[in-house]
Amino acid sequence: MLAIDIMTPGVITAAPDTPIAEVIRLMLSHHVSAIPILQRDALIGIVSEGDLIRRAELGTERRPSYWHVLTRSTAHLAAEYVHTHGRTAKEVMTAPVISVADSAPLAEVADLLDAKHIKSVPVLREGKLLGIVGRADLLRALAARIALPCAVDDDRIREAVLTELRAQPWGGSPTEGNVVVQDGVVHLWGYVDSAAARQARVVAAESIAGVRRVEDHMEIWMPPDPLDRPNWPTPLAP
Repeated sequence: MLAIDIMTPGVITAAPDTPIAEVIRLMLSHHVSAIPILQRDALIGIVSEGDLIRRAELGTERRPSYWHVLTRSTAHLAAEYVHTHGRTAKEVMTAPVISVADSAPLAEVADLLDAKHIKSVPVLREGKLLGIVGRADLLRALAARIALPCAVDDDRIREAVLTELRAQPWGGSPTEGNVVVQDGVVHLWGYVDSAAARQARVVAAESIAGVRRVEDHMEIWMPPDPLDRPNWPTPLAP
């Protein structure tokens, strides 16, 4: 999936000279956390909740420490003052804007939101604003993917579970005897070396399409000597 597939179109925007009071009203009335700022259809900045929580009116602006003043230029300190006291969108907006192309994979979007500690990013095509994608959009996409179990052949479910386990570094080398599927119910047998590995195997089975339930029959077992690990017994379903 791409950014354009899950983005919210019809974004509420504002002009550079829009008063901050109006930007706040737009945020609250439309239940959005950020307002892109456009000038002649060009995206020049964005005002987010983070830009407005440190304000002189609330007494929440950061008080520069001695070292902060000492290590910053007067121009930098003046810009910080404008950001916390400004009255228009242009004065408090963040610029340049962090954005993604409409063709960006969701992994890229998630990486950006996580790395930059932001809630949403504008989606652009050739510099034109198409929409905005945020954490809520990713959650909606996830909800759509986590569908109710569908009718799938037990043998296919077993093969899918085995394939998933064998692809993971903690999955070991399970045999068909370790995974038994009956009417969509997966029974997991075998030995694991930790509670985390046990839970991961259960989650892996639960993620397979068609699985109705997972029954955990596994045991945690550690050999007395790591060199004995290749000689672990091979558990089979009764």
